[in-house]
Amino acid sequence: MRIVAIAAVADNGVIGSGDDMLWHIPEDFRRFKRVTTGNTIIFGRRTQEQIGLLPNRRIIVVTRDPDWGQDGVEVAHSIEEALDLAAQTPEKVCFVGGGAEIYRAAWPYLTELDLTSVHESPDGAATFPLVTAQEWTEISREPHGRFDFVQYRPTPKNHPDA
Repeated sequence: MRIVAIAAVADNGVIGSGDDMLWHIPEDFRRFKRVTTGNTIIFGRRTQEQIGLLPNRRIIVVTRDPDWGQDGVEVAHSIEEALDLAAQTPEKVCFVGGGAEIYRAAWPYLTELDLTSVHESPDGAATFPLVTAQEWTEISREPHGRFDFVQYRPTPKNHPDA
C-alpha cells in the first residue's frame, strides 16, 4: 500500500498556526481534491475538525479521546491502528493529511511525500518534519511562482544490504 504524506509546507517548515491555515492557494485545494478523491486520508482530530468532512474519500481520524466520534469518519487511537484500517483497501492510496503530530507519527511508514512548497516563512506552531536528502529524493517539481508542487520518494540506502 502506498502511504503518502500530503501537505502544504512553508520554506521554514511551518504548516499551520495550530488553529488555522496560514495561506489560501486555490490551485493547492484543487490538486488536493483531485489526488485524494477516491482514496483514504488519515487526519488527526483537530485537523479533521478544522477541515470538516470531505466527500468521496475514506476518512480515518487518529485521536487519544476514547469518546470522540463523528459521522462519516472511522476512528483510530494510534497511527498504526489507522494504517491497519487503511490496509483493508490496499488498492487505494493512503494519504496522511496532518497535523504535525500525525505526520511525525506516520514518518517511519511513509512511502512518498506529496508537498506543496509554499515560498513564504510565516510564524506558526505547527511544523512538518525536516525533509533531508539522506531520507528523501525529489522526483518531480512543478513550479507555480509563489509555490511548487514537489514529490519525493525514499532515498535508496548506500549500504550493501539495502
